[in-house]
Amino acid sequence: MIRLQLFGTSGCHLCEQAEQIINDCLPINLELTIEIIDIAEQEQWQETYATRIPVLYHPETKKDLGWPFDQTDVNEFIKELMYG
Repeated sequence: MIRLQLFGTSGCHLCEQAEQIINDCLPINLELTIEIIDIAEQEQWQETYATRIPVLYHPETKKDLGWPFDQTDVNEFIKELMYG
C-alpha cells in the first residue's frame, strides 16, 4: 500500500484540479491512499509548500511531485515509488 499526501489549501482551484487528477488515477492504482492536508494547519507546511501547492508527497521516501502535473505524471510518480 502506498500512502501519499496532497498538500494544498481550502479554496485553491489548482488544488481541486490536482485532487481530481489523482482521483482519476485511483482506479488504476488500487494500492494507493491519499491524505489531503491543508498547509494552513501547520506553520512548517506553510513555509515549505506555500508557493508550490498543490504538491503530491510520499512521506516514506520524502519524494514529491509539484504542480503542474497531469494523470500521466501522477502514474509515473506512483510507478517510480512502487518499482524504484
